[in-house]
Amino acid sequence: MANSNAKKESRHLKRFHYTVDTAIEKPFNWKQMLRLLQYLKLYAKTYLPGAIIAMVISTIVRLTVPILVGKVAIDVAIMDRDTTLLTYLVIGIGVLYLLNYLANSFRIKWVNILGQNVIYDLRQYLFSHVQRLSHRFFDTRSAGSILVRILNDVNSLQELFTNGIINLLMDMVTLVGIIVILFALSPQLALAVVVVIPIMFYISTKLRRNIRRSWQEVRLHQSRLNSHLNESLQGMRITQSFSQEKENAEFFEGVNSGYFHSFRNAAKKSAAFRPLVDLSDAVGTIILLAYGAYLILLGEENGGIAIGTFVSFAFFLGMFWEPISRLGQSYNQLLMAMASSERIFEFMDEQPNVKEKTNPYTFSEMRGHIEFDKVEFSYDSKRVALQKVSLEMKEGQTIALVGHTGSGKSTIANLISRFYDPTKGKVKIDGIDLRDVSLDSLRSKISVVLQDTFIFSGTIMENIRFGRPDATDEEVMEAAKVVGADDFISRLSNGYMTEVEERGNILSAGERQLLSFTRALLANPSIIILDEATASIDTESEIKIQKALKKLLNGRTSIIIAHRLSTIREADNIFVLENGKVLENGNHVQLMNKQGKYYHLVKSQFQMLDAI
Repeated sequence: MANSNAKKESRHLKRFHYTVDTAIEKPFNWKQMLRLLQYLKLYAKTYLPGAIIAMVISTIVRLTVPILVGKVAIDVAIMDRDTTLLTYLVIGIGVLYLLNYLANSFRIKWVNILGQNVIYDLRQYLFSHVQRLSHRFFDTRSAGSILVRILNDVNSLQELFTNGIINLLMDMVTLVGIIVILFALSPQLALAVVVVIPIMFYISTKLRRNIRRSWQEVRLHQSRLNSHLNESLQGMRITQSFSQEKENAEFFEGVNSGYFHSFRNAAKKSAAFRPLVDLSDAVGTIILLAYGAYLILLGEENGGIAIGTFVSFAFFLGMFWEPISRLGQSYNQLLMAMASSERIFEFMDEQPNVKEKTNPYTFSEMRGHIEFDKVEFSYDSKRVALQKVSLEMKEGQTIALVGHTGSGKSTIANLISRFYDPTKGKVKIDGIDLRDVSLDSLRSKISVVLQDTFIFSGTIMENIRFGRPDATDEEVMEAAKVVGADDFISRLSNGYMTEVEERGNILSAGERQLLSFTRALLANPSIIILDEATASIDTESEIKIQKALKKLLNGRTSIIIAHRLSTIREADNIFVLENGKVLENGNHVQLMNKQGKYYHLVKSQFQMLDAI
C-alpha cells in the first residue's frame, strides 16, 4: 500500500512542471532564531517586561511553597504542635497561590497579545515582500506553495511567540531554582536523583536531527498538498468536462497519503520525548524512595535528613520532571518553528530580479514614446524569446504586434511594463532606460488588459476602481458607459453594487473582459497594452469596444497583441514577429502590398474563415 501511494505521489510530481518546495538542509543555528526574535523588538518595551515580571513572581511562589510545607509546616509547626504557626502558614500559602493565579493570568494575557502582534507583523511583512518580487519568482512556484509559506508556516510560529518563549524561560528558571534548592536541602540525595539527567539528555539529542528533518518533510508534503488542491479547484470545470474525477482523486490520494505518512512519522519521533521523561521520572522516584528512606532512618545527627526535608524533596522532584518534560516539548516546538522559519526566511531573502536604483527617476508625466535598442531576452538558458530586437513606438500611436505563438509578442509587452529586464540591450520610454525608473511611477502610467482577465471578490464598483482607488462613483460609471459595460451592469440585481465571487464566475467571459477594459481605462494611462484582449468577446461586443477604443486611445500609445488580424487593420504601425525577431513592419496597406509574412498570415486567416 505504501509503495502504491509513493508511486501515486511520484506521478503527481511528474505531472506538474513547476518547481515544488524542497526540504531545506541547514544546521540548527541560533543566528536564525535571533533573527526571528527581532520581530519582538517593537513590543519588547510594552508587553514583554510585564510578562517576565509575572513569570518571575509565579516561579518564586512555586519554589517557596514546598519549602514552607516541608521545612516549616512539618519540621517546625507539626513537630512542635504549634497551631498558631500552622494557621499562619495555611493563610500565607493561600495568599501565595492567589498571587500565583494573578501573575499567571497577566502573563498569559500579555504573551498572547505580544504573540498575536508579532504573527500579524510577520505575515504582513512576508505578504508585502512577496508582492514586490519579480515575475520570475512566480514563474517557478505554484500558488499553493506560496500560500503554505504565508499561512501555514507563519501560523506554526504562533505557539512559539504566544507561549513558547516565555514558557521556555520560566521552565529554565524553575529548573535551575529546583536544582539549587535540592542541593541546599541534601547534596547527597540531590546528586543521587539528578544523575539520570545527563543520560536522558544524551538519548534525546540523538532524536533532534531526525525530528527536525521530519518536520521539514511535513512542510514539504503540505506544500504539495496545497498546490494540488489549488490547481484542482481552479481546474474543476476541465476535470469534470473530461470526466477525470477518478484520475484526479487518485493523484490527490497519493499526495494526501504522502502528507499523512510524513506527519505521522514526525509525530511519532516527537512523541518519543514524553516516554523518555516519564522513564527518567520513574527512575528518579525509585532513587528518592530508596535512598531518601535510608537517610531518614540514618537521622540528622548522623548526616541524614528530617521527614520535612524528605517531603520538600518529594515536592521538588515532582516539579523537577515537569519543566524537563515541557522543555522537551518546547524543543519539538522549536524544531517545528525552525523548519517553518527557514522556509519563511528563504522567501524573505529572495530578491527581485527587477531591481530599483537607490534614487530612481519618477515619471510625473509620460508621453509614451517607446524604444527597443538591440534587445535580447531569455526566460531561461534554453529558451530565447527576443533576438536583437530594435523598434520604435511613437507617442500616441496604435501599435500592433502579430506573429505565431511564441514569436515574442507578449515578451515585448512584459518588458515595457518591466515585469522582466532585458538580457541585453535597452528598453526606453521617453528616452529614459527603464532600469533607471521607479516601478510604481512606470506601472501607474501603463494599463494592461489580458485575455484571461482577473476579477476580484467584491462589488463591480470595487473591481473597476481597483487601478484607481480615488476615482468617484461618477467617474467609474462614465468609464463603463464609454466602454459599453454600463448596459450589462445596469441589468444586474444591484447594479454597480452587485457582489461578484472569486474570478467573477457569475459573469460571462465577455462581461468580465468589458469590466477589465473599464478598469484599465479608468486608470487614465499613458500607455495601454491589450494582450489578446478581445479574444473572449463576441462580435457584437467587439464592434462596440472598437468604437469606444478609437475615442479612448486617442492621445495614448496603445499596443495591441492579436491573433485575429481583422482587429488591427487601422493600427498606425504593425510589427510582424517570428522566433523573437522583427521580420517586417508598416501599416496594413503597406504590409499587404509587400506580400510578405503579414500578407500570408492575413490570407491564411481569410481562407480559414471561408472554409468555415
